Amino acid sequence: MHLGLRLFLPFAAGYFLSYLLRNVNAIIAPELTRELGVSAADLGLLTSAYLLAFGSFQLPLGILLDRYGPRRVEAALLLVAAAGSAWFATGTSLGALALARATIGLGVCACLMAAFKAFATWYPVQRLPSLNAAVMVAGGLGALTATTPLAWAVPVFGWRGLFLGLAVLTVLAALAILSTPDKPAAAAGDSLGQQLRELGRVLRSRDFWRYAPMAAAGLGGFIALQGLWAVPWLMQAGGHTREVAAWHMLLTTLAMVCGFLATALGIGTLRRWGVPPGRVMTLGNALGLLAMAAIWRDAGSSEVLWFVLGVVFAVGNIAYAELTGLFGPALAGRVNAALNLAAFVGAFAVQWGYGVLLDGLQAAGWAVPAAHRAAFAALLALQVAGFAWFLVSRPKAAG
Repeated sequence: MHLGLRLFLPFAAGYFLSYLLRNVNAIIAPELTRELGVSAADLGLLTSAYLLAFGSFQLPLGILLDRYGPRRVEAALLLVAAAGSAWFATGTSLGALALARATIGLGVCACLMAAFKAFATWYPVQRLPSLNAAVMVAGGLGALTATTPLAWAVPVFGWRGLFLGLAVLTVLAALAILSTPDKPAAAAGDSLGQQLRELGRVLRSRDFWRYAPMAAAGLGGFIALQGLWAVPWLMQAGGHTREVAAWHMLLTTLAMVCGFLATALGIGTLRRWGVPPGRVMTLGNALGLLAMAAIWRDAGSSEVLWFVLGVVFAVGNIAYAELTGLFGPALAGRVNAALNLAAFVGAFAVQWGYGVLLDGLQAAGWAVPAAHRAAFAALLALQVAGFAWFLVSRPKAAG
């Protein structure tokens, strides 16, 4: 098999499963609520346990990827994810399910970053935006599977049966990744102290902090909506049925896939035409804020607006390749993992905070639709602030 496919397909399979496991709770939320009797805040915390474990391991993950390489690190962690999926399938209490969900989050935390590190190791930096977008198509397909297809499967297999099946698939993905070609890690000979100092340099840089707030509010906010709160918003604030809400999520995920494909196939052409990837990312983020404001105001077709959000999320992920290009391939694991940490801290905060705000406003006498609109407005304000910071800041190497 061609080197590119031997490298690409196993990592793509891992990221497919990562995104499927991230979003599955959005579909089974009614079953979890009915079986466990949890509040909106409890459901947000249960779902966010994945994001908390995922995000908290990003900095150690970056060091591991740069030191031991993506093949070994991701294969080992996927076995942890398989164990977490089996645990979730057999859990009987909120605490057990939250811990199992956290185990899954830890286990899949390397899926995207390992692929990015593998591409940075084997290919020149100019190829990274298209390669990164290509593997994210697989994630989009995983998210797509976690919409209407899973909604059809839940009555047939039950949510516990689905998680047992996912555990088996995750083990197979780990074995496939172990079969990928290996290349000695550039940082393998560095001491741990040297790796930590280099990580500190990344975290102290103006380049990193130009991107981090936008990633936290923009990418993280979308992850929180797609993973949990979009369906309740559409049903309780928009007045849609569960089936229509699931259709909106299907459209949004299809838009993600289209956005990743368009980035993978078209970013090189745009660069040759004098339109750099960073400019595409900036314009995409501005369009995303307009779509969010229109959703909040019920201005325009909701299907079209959620489709636009999916495309914008895909384009926003160009930030990973842009930031990697500022530091070089030897630091790619740590750079990407640090930015991913920002995104997932934002996702956790939004996913949990949205539920806390929703419960608090309802307890204060707000109607459910009004409480949703207030929580959505708070998210939009955070996204505007993150994007404004990106625009007014200047990277250290801007020249």
